[in-house]
Amino acid sequence: MNGIVIKSSGSRCFVKSQDIIYDCVLKGKIRLEGRKTTNPIAVGDLVDFDLEENGEACIKKIHPRRNYIIRKSINLSKQSQIIASNLDQAVLIVTLVFPRTSLGFIDRFLITAEAYQIPAKLIFNKCDLLSVEMKEIQTNIINLYSQIGYECFEVSSYDKAQVNALTTLFKNKTTLIAGHSGVGKSTFVNALEPNLDIKTGEISSAHAKGKHTTTFAELHQLSFGGSIIDSPGIKELGLVDMKKEEVGHYFPEIRSRMNNCKFNNCIHVNEPKCEIINAVEQGEISKERYISYLGILNGEEMDWKEWEIK
Repeated sequence: MNGIVIKSSGSRCFVKSQDIIYDCVLKGKIRLEGRKTTNPIAVGDLVDFDLEENGEACIKKIHPRRNYIIRKSINLSKQSQIIASNLDQAVLIVTLVFPRTSLGFIDRFLITAEAYQIPAKLIFNKCDLLSVEMKEIQTNIINLYSQIGYECFEVSSYDKAQVNALTTLFKNKTTLIAGHSGVGKSTFVNALEPNLDIKTGEISSAHAKGKHTTTFAELHQLSFGGSIIDSPGIKELGLVDMKKEEVGHYFPEIRSRMNNCKFNNCIHVNEPKCEIINAVEQGEISKERYISYLGILNGEEMDWKEWEIK
């Protein structure tokens, strides 16, 4: 039998096959066979499984993944975690308040999506909570990402009309929804598909940060066609298997110009006759994105508070 993994928690997972959901286990060989990720199986994986005589369902094969979104493990090991696989697109829910999403986090997510050739989009949530000053900052940030080719949307998840206007964005596609805890991922998905009734959480008043309510990634079918993978809140997003000279390939505005640099191995920091540095000086590449690029090279993260660059 074959099906798609709709939820996974360690060695067990739930597989949907012909509208029936099976509680499956992984064979030891699949679970241990030289994998570099903390999870050998991920939501979105296509698998083959057998029904054993004892009634247990056992996964015997994981089909090759078309793509996936991956992040570094939060512990000290060098392992990484696959968030979801076989995606048509990835949507990052961004909030500038309660909690704040940094520009560095946004860029790391976009780089990861670019690296695995997954179209990425940004939804700026909680627009109803923004002050006049924050609305102006958000407009500037949206203009920045729109100019380099990323679709951006502004919503309040509690405004049904605004959420319903985004239905066509998700129709007939498999979409990963990601973001920090507390940005309103589950609230947004519930508004998009009210029958799901996914558990939502509260924001800590002490730190203005969200609390985890989604423990494991889970795939949900949409009544109007397609599916959404609601993922646990991501605190940090480290880049995986990426050398410094490769980072620029995943910034569209750098990638389109880098062949004009004098040196093939240019990393666009202080090399002579660097087309990227020249484009920044000429205003063709935003200083904000370039500083974010430098921050990623140095393992740092840019915040929207650093928006005004002298």
